[in-house]
Amino acid sequence: MPMESVVVVAVPFPAQGHLNALLHLSLQLAARGLPVHYAAPVEHVRQARSRVHGWGDGTLRRVHFHELPISAYASPPPDPAAESAFPSHLVPLWEAFVADAPAALAALLSGVSASCHRVVVLYDVANGFAAEEAARLPNGEGYGLVCTAVSCMVGSTDAGSRYVRDRGLHFIPVNSFVTDEFLTSVGKRARWEQSVPCSVGILANTCRALEGDFIDVFAQQLADAGKKLFAVGPLNPLLHDAKSAPQQAGSKERHECLDWLDKQPPASVLYVSFGSMSSLRDEQVEELAAALRDSKQRFIWVLRDADRANIFADHGESRHAKFLPEFAGHTQDRGMVITGWAPQLEILAHGATASFLSHCGWNSIMESMGHGKPILAWPMHSDQPWDAELVCKHLKVGILVRPMEKQREVISAAAIQEAIEKMMVSDEGHKIQQRAMVLGEAIRASSAEVSGGSDSESKDLDKFIAHISRYWAYV
Repeated sequence: MPMESVVVVAVPFPAQGHLNALLHLSLQLAARGLPVHYAAPVEHVRQARSRVHGWGDGTLRRVHFHELPISAYASPPPDPAAESAFPSHLVPLWEAFVADAPAALAALLSGVSASCHRVVVLYDVANGFAAEEAARLPNGEGYGLVCTAVSCMVGSTDAGSRYVRDRGLHFIPVNSFVTDEFLTSVGKRARWEQSVPCSVGILANTCRALEGDFIDVFAQQLADAGKKLFAVGPLNPLLHDAKSAPQQAGSKERHECLDWLDKQPPASVLYVSFGSMSSLRDEQVEELAAALRDSKQRFIWVLRDADRANIFADHGESRHAKFLPEFAGHTQDRGMVITGWAPQLEILAHGATASFLSHCGWNSIMESMGHGKPILAWPMHSDQPWDAELVCKHLKVGILVRPMEKQREVISAAAIQEAIEKMMVSDEGHKIQQRAMVLGEAIRASSAEVSGGSDSESKDLDKFIAHISRYWAYV
């Protein structure tokens, strides 16, 4: 059997947003004909595959999935009443992953390396150990995927965050809203500081329409270190044409919420979701429910707690089960509550959806902005406070609902309702919606296939593929 010229191995960090971003990138590459392997712990391979939307089974079958064996780990429930909103209940999983995955990954890469002229290791920048393993390969190249905003990277690397401050923004470091336990037990062992030094280049799920100036700054910082930046976003397959993401439809049964959206007026529905790594206190759920009830706006509310480490274990009845019937009785004509996994890409793409009350995770920001839907910002932890700053103050396509200095306070129903009504029915809100629509058009244009354009018009994903596919003998 002839050797492959180039083979890609993707190594995500085992958390939903990270699994999702690297799987979407893997599928984009596989759809363009590259051999792609995706390696994660067994439950997280299953999690990534079961939750991916926008791709058909045909493209999924093009990716070779590998299970990295790791030690048994605890999978406790999240604690909504914890002092920090950071998902500390996932730390046992992450500790097992960074302890055991390096050896398993090294064995996988050794086998792949022997079957190709060049092995390209795509790793989440949280996985510094993967960068080191890639650098050890005689025919390997490592590229880190940044799962945060490029502007967040600029803020953290620019001395004094001068570039950010000059634009009237307040930089909020990621480490300010993660726990010391996480930084000590996971951060050091994952060896994040090796991600960029060991890499040939960096990929980011962003685009010039969103972060143009910041992309230029970060690209120059990397160029000064002899590395390349590829802004390969948006990775959302619903923004790409059939050539770049074939067989998108038909792989999953249509969710009932989409049928409900079909019956709603255009731009009339508020989508509410706090992602997969955040949980609201019981008191806060009650206040949010009252705001949705009294605002009289149409809504889809994804009401679920943060993921456990193993999402497939039996977790028993939802703590919201007793609350839901009464709430549904008050809002059944204009709202829908989803307690399971929601098809967020399709919800945001739907013409009936007007805006998104969000935790401001970067994947959610990219998905919402790509479809021109403004944000009601409710950041919880990690990079989310910076994302809210970027959306509300720099892009001006969002309204801040809960500032981080009030992170342990319960936001009143009245305050939430005021923010909802400002976005959905006020003149100010309509202007924000218009700005988001214009931004969405620019983002979608950036994701369109370009034919016959100049090199500067070419998509960064195409540039990346051309770069890793260059003739192997000249490496």
